[in-house]
Amino acid sequence: MNLRDLEYLVALADERHFGRAAAASYVSQPTLSTQVKKLESELGVDLIERGSRQVLLTDAGEQVVRRARSILAQAQDIRDLARSARDPRAGRLRLGMFPTLGPYLLPHVVPELRRRFPELELLLTEAKTSELLSQLHAGALDVALVALPVPDESLHAQPLFREDFLLAVPSEHPLAAAAEQVTPGSLAGEDLLLLAEGHCLRDQALEVCQTTGAAEQAGFRATSLETLRHMVAAGVGSTLLPRLAVSPPASSTDGIVLREFAGQPPHRDIAAVWRRSSVQGPLLAEIAAVLADLPTGLVTPVPR
Repeated sequence: MNLRDLEYLVALADERHFGRAAAASYVSQPTLSTQVKKLESELGVDLIERGSRQVLLTDAGEQVVRRARSILAQAQDIRDLARSARDPRAGRLRLGMFPTLGPYLLPHVVPELRRRFPELELLLTEAKTSELLSQLHAGALDVALVALPVPDESLHAQPLFREDFLLAVPSEHPLAAAAEQVTPGSLAGEDLLLLAEGHCLRDQALEVCQTTGAAEQAGFRATSLETLRHMVAAGVGSTLLPRLAVSPPASSTDGIVLREFAGQPPHRDIAAVWRRSSVQGPLLAEIAAVLADLPTGLVTPVPR
């Protein structure tokens, strides 16, 4: 048994398709299939159910994959330890964040990261929160930015900032011309455009709906903030947008009016998370400090 064979099996479990798993592993499909069969022969047990239309793991296969993920993460920690011993500020750093944050945060922080860590190669990944945490546990990411809370004792969570939401309404909407700030009561009976399942911003918006009497607009679920923005501009409905997504250098959209919330606005708390076992902890804490240092007025500190 070797690590590469375990990587092939984990890729197969993730992709559920031999062709995609081979492409993700940068090998040919026959090579991946042969190595998985070799692993099964060595273990003396079937790991894959063959004959079905999609790749399914046997019970033994599921258990092996769970342990393989842990082994591969520990192997990556060993590589990181060696790299950190050579030069803690050189090499590669694999940073993950979700799509409703990355495009709007990165322009503010990448220049300073490059200035502070000129020898560090930054590799960026965008994915939903559940996928980011899976990649973090598997050792495929060094650090990820996610919304709190993170109920996982194996991960260290370093709070970065609190980002408020604004209400985005079409220019002809009654709330667009209101003189006062938006209150929770203002949203009662309002139908909001939301993102599709799996986006943490959707879950946060649903919490706002529950506390204000708003509801999700039926028959519409967007796949990105930009879709939401353009649908509001087209007069389809209203939505909640994070402040970073509507602040320069993010582009503005005609036909949208942004309204501040009075009092305690709805918000999300963002944290940098990494494995407690990571040998890069000190470096990651430095990087987290840069990620938290944003222009005045965009975000606020996370309350202790």
